[in-house]
Amino acid sequence: MHSHRFVKAGLIHCIFAVSLTAFSGMAAAAYEESSCGAEPGIRELKKYPGVYNFYYENDLFAGTDNNYTNGIKLSWVSTNLADYIHDPCLPKWIRQLNRFSERLQPGPYESRNMVVSLGQEMYTPTDRYRRDLIVDDRPYAGWLYMGFAYNARQETKMDTVEIDIGMVGPASLAHQAQDFIHDLRGIDKFEGWDNQLNNELGVIYVREKKERVFSSAAMDGPKMDAITHYGYALGNVKTYLNGGMEFRIGTYLPNDFGTSPIRPAADSNAPLPANSSRRLLQSGMHAFVSFDVRAVARNIFLDGNTFSDSHSVDKKYLVGDVAAGIAWQWPGVKVTYAQYLRSKEFDGQDKAQSYGSLTVSFEY
Repeated sequence: MHSHRFVKAGLIHCIFAVSLTAFSGMAAAAYEESSCGAEPGIRELKKYPGVYNFYYENDLFAGTDNNYTNGIKLSWVSTNLADYIHDPCLPKWIRQLNRFSERLQPGPYESRNMVVSLGQEMYTPTDRYRRDLIVDDRPYAGWLYMGFAYNARQETKMDTVEIDIGMVGPASLAHQAQDFIHDLRGIDKFEGWDNQLNNELGVIYVREKKERVFSSAAMDGPKMDAITHYGYALGNVKTYLNGGMEFRIGTYLPNDFGTSPIRPAADSNAPLPANSSRRLLQSGMHAFVSFDVRAVARNIFLDGNTFSDSHSVDKKYLVGDVAAGIAWQWPGVKVTYAQYLRSKEFDGQDKAQSYGSLTVSFEY
């Protein structure tokens, strides 16, 4: 029984390993001299490397183990692209997938890039020892998905479209992943996973716009900026409207659009404006504070399955996150840590939730 559980958990690590291998292949393809950078005015921009991001979020950073209890995501960010379906900087299979998205961002933009990601999230109630259905607490749930995001940028603005496709329910392998980690760390397991949501194919379409509305870079003082964002999500997993802002201050501010937790349309590595470099060769540090407010029409992790009967609770229709964090950057690497506080998400929730978010980005 235990070996069966470890085999299943190992599948998750295999999936992430295969994805990293695929991402490496994409990066290698991006620097083939014969195929990349052939369009006039694009060659210089394509000389910088792609970026890999690793996200890890857990409420153990706040001393708890419930609600949104763990999230992990790997993402690969491409170099600048001429477009999403012809540019050979993307592997052929990605370009073929992108044909359906040809009309997503038809406007004139200075630069574009693409993000491919793989992630898993898990949600649990508070009482880990009860095996019966806890009707007044949130459902057990997991979400395993692959995401394709498209960033189109002007100098101080970015438009992001993302499509996430995956599985909710036992097929997400959230139960096996949590048991595996708890076994490794000697932590008591959650006993009620038999009550988790049913298997369901999940799709989320997200659109979000970001804008740097303030910037100050005095030679002898700290650098500062403020970035707004607003957008929406449509799908059977989540449907919402959202908006928020981030304020940053430090010795160096990267040329992107802020720092976000694991959520669609949130990768921070933006395409570069014309005649600029990614500048991860520079070193520096900055602090940031941010907030995001969502008007939630659907959240499968609270509302339950869309097409079958399952456990559900009465959700809050207005949810907010506030965060404070710090980012360090040195040649080729950036490390970010933030602590997030999320307001109550459903009726009967004891208190607002806090969790930590660690992101490591590196060039390859």
